[in-house]
Amino acid sequence: MLTYSFENRGGQSLYEYLYNCIKQDILSFRLTPDEKLPSKRALSKHLDISTITVEAAYGQLMAEGYIYSVPKSGFFVSHIASSEKSPAAYEEDSDTYANESGEEYFADFVKNSAANDTFPFSVWTKLMRETMSDEQKKLMVNSPSVGILELRKAVADYLYRFRGMKVSADRIIIGAGTEYLYSLIIQLLGRSKRYALEDPGYRKIYHIYRANEVDCVHVPLDENGVDVKKLEKTAADVLHISPSHHFPTGIVTPISRRYELLSWASKSPDRYIIEDDYDSEFRLLGKPIPPLQSIDVLEKVIYINTFSKSLTPTIRISYMVLPEALMKKYNETLSFYSCTVANFEQYTLASFIKKGYFEKHINRMRNLYRARRDELMQAIKSHPFYERVTITEENSGLHFLLSVDTDLSDEELIKRAKENGINVSCLSQYYFDKRNNKEHTLIINYSGADRERMKEAVERLFDAVNLMQNVK
Repeated sequence: MLTYSFENRGGQSLYEYLYNCIKQDILSFRLTPDEKLPSKRALSKHLDISTITVEAAYGQLMAEGYIYSVPKSGFFVSHIASSEKSPAAYEEDSDTYANESGEEYFADFVKNSAANDTFPFSVWTKLMRETMSDEQKKLMVNSPSVGILELRKAVADYLYRFRGMKVSADRIIIGAGTEYLYSLIIQLLGRSKRYALEDPGYRKIYHIYRANEVDCVHVPLDENGVDVKKLEKTAADVLHISPSHHFPTGIVTPISRRYELLSWASKSPDRYIIEDDYDSEFRLLGKPIPPLQSIDVLEKVIYINTFSKSLTPTIRISYMVLPEALMKKYNETLSFYSCTVANFEQYTLASFIKKGYFEKHINRMRNLYRARRDELMQAIKSHPFYERVTITEENSGLHFLLSVDTDLSDEELIKRAKENGINVSCLSQYYFDKRNNKEHTLIINYSGADRERMKEAVERLFDAVNLMQNVK
């Protein structure tokens, strides 16, 4: 029976401490692959903790791929394929097809937006005034190419406390939007490299790479993310992925597959992985999934994130963490660039993070989005035709998938929804290889959903899907 002492858990909650204890036992192989774990009830009784605590710890371990469940049999340890050089003892904007015509919809489940009343205007205004008053001299000094040190230190501290990443501020680059950072990465790695993208995936990334004249290939996904065997066949040098919450499928890449991807990258000095952690703050069940970068001991991962999701899309501030070798190359070859974010915004954001306002805002937004999701799910589940739809990937990120039983094509479905005042996209739109299309699966982005309109929006959507035709 697993035995742990909870006396020295520090500030960790019971379930976090239990989760970490079991994870370390798995990584150090004290728990072996396919070994059965105690039942939730048995372990809770043995450790004198609640069953809910054990359930939460097991749930997080399952989400990250450390354990798996077998119906009516229990929980078992997963196979973790760590590389020899990384011993095991030791999550931007969505691709949205947004309505650019200015047309108003009754409900928009495509557009990535935030309600006007969610941005902390009063706090931001106060910090702006303080910045104007206290940082006048610094505001008049040109920012380093990589961004002001105060903001990079604030980001590094945030990544350590909330994402488990031990990175130096000297390896962080601040930029105005992820598109700019992608262009820097291409210049660092070279246009002769072949870039592999997820399929299905975020089309805007493909267009950015093609605009920068680099060769792109697409790698299909299986239930655990990028298929490594098919990745090998592409002869790609660089892999661009979002392992903590893939858009649009919602797949979370488990730990065993992450080690496989790191192993792939380690086979050549020219191989790198770009980890896009675009909405990691908004996992609505359990802890945020640890980033791939946090287990990368060979420095093969370029980590990239943005404040556009967490604050507002109109704040074009993003950042990336480079491996040491690439950071050195940047300083030698690209530091002539000017920072693309104004000092005024950088100092204000740095203060916003350091004074704890960013953490409070994230917690508030997570609760708000959870409430929106729950109300929307309730509206769907209470509909008479709920048995004709299937909801998946509802616990991470700001969208979920809704598979529907309809005879309509996806094109007809989208058209009928628009006629009913509903803007919606389908999973099939995001496939590059149309042979792998999955029809009749809607992507429901609820970040900008109007709670007062949810019930009617669901009525209109179900009417557009035309489920009535299937009623016998």
